Amino acid sequence: MEQAIPQMVGEKPAADILRVSVAALRRWRRERRGPEFARLERCVRYDVRSLEKFVTENSSRKKEAADLESAAQREVRDEDATTQR
Repeated sequence: MEQAIPQMVGEKPAADILRVSVAALRRWRRERRGPEFARLERCVRYDVRSLEKFVTENSSRKKEAADLESAAQREVRDEDATTQR
């Protein structure tokens, strides 16, 4: 079976896709919190699929859903604590 070669882009195109500065990408790499990347010798490359995944995982809609879930869990815990008294 033939494996697909990922579409790789450099820092500037990746920053353009994410609408952030190259400096932000570099900071995220240092802090190990940005999109996955590959270092090919001295060249940093991003797989376009990794950029898409990063956007999906860090979208405000997902964060809002997680916040709602956390609020619901807190509410259940509060109700449990009240009924146990």
